[in-house]
Amino acid sequence: MSILDKHGKIERNLTLLFVGSLVAVLIGGIVEIAPLFYVKNTIEKVQGMRPYTPLELAGRNIYVREGCYLCHSQMIRPFRDEVERYGHYSLAAESMYDHPFQWGSKRTGPDLARVGGRYSDDWHVQHLIDPQSVVPESIMPKYGFLAATALAKSDISGHLVANRAVGVPYDDAMISNALADLEAQADSEADTSGLESRYAKISIRDFDGNPRVVSEMDALVAYLQMLGTLVDLKAYQQNENLR
Repeated sequence: MSILDKHGKIERNLTLLFVGSLVAVLIGGIVEIAPLFYVKNTIEKVQGMRPYTPLELAGRNIYVREGCYLCHSQMIRPFRDEVERYGHYSLAAESMYDHPFQWGSKRTGPDLARVGGRYSDDWHVQHLIDPQSVVPESIMPKYGFLAATALAKSDISGHLVANRAVGVPYDDAMISNALADLEAQADSEADTSGLESRYAKISIRDFDGNPRVVSEMDALVAYLQMLGTLVDLKAYQQNENLR
């Protein structure tokens, strides 16, 4: 009996086909997963990465709540057309504190992995209030209500605790000062010495143009303005140029 005849016998027998498929999947799974238990970290460490500030984390929560990830990805693939349009391809470490990550599955709008600092706060606010006023061809809905909605701040320390439970390195000082740090980041006149000692590379200002209240718009713009700004990519670009 030839190998093809044996293979045909398996294909015609549902039980044998199921068992064979199961064995193949198990072997493949073991080969792929087992090595991960013998490495300390599967993500390359890079300088500059830090946990989100309380204000940025609140903005990210709003970003997820409003389903922004359904139209905007945060993963630039290493293809020439993407790199030339969006910037350096995304590094695994840049998503290490995302639970869940925001890689997305489609792009109705542009990738936002490196949108931080590309536009002014005023641009972001106007774009969220009336997208078509700055991008006429946009099909993005209006989010003007964010500017009129005060940010729910009382439970922000609980959000840090939840993230620490899944591996984000928030320490006790970050958690106990979460509310004060959130309010300080949105107030350019506040004492921010403690905030700046706990979080590096942060922007401190009124983000939505209304200093009277910390709004959901403040939080979302703070989050957007941080994206892609933490890691110094010059070293990676120099290494690539040497190849």
